[in-house]
Amino acid sequence: MTATAQPAKLLGIPLGDFGLFSALLLSVASGFLAFFATCFLSILALLCWNLIGHNHVNYADSYLYIAFPTGLAVLIIGLIFFIGTWLRRKFSS
Repeated sequence: MTATAQPAKLLGIPLGDFGLFSALLLSVASGFLAFFATCFLSILALLCWNLIGHNHVNYADSYLYIAFPTGLAVLIIGLIFFIGTWLRRKFSS
């Protein structure tokens, strides 16, 4: 196989055989995963910050300023990557 005929890979997983619906579903799922993971970690970080420093930072700030922008960024990057992979497979054959 030539270098142009090989499917795209992410962490060794071939991603070139997904259809349009699968590409959309994977990008939305990665956005949700990034949102919930960063939300969890930022709430834990704010908990430690509030306990150690005797501060009173609102926990809703972790949703608004950390988790939501991270989830949107991963969703947009995932859409570009997965839809681009799907389009490249459609136009190369």
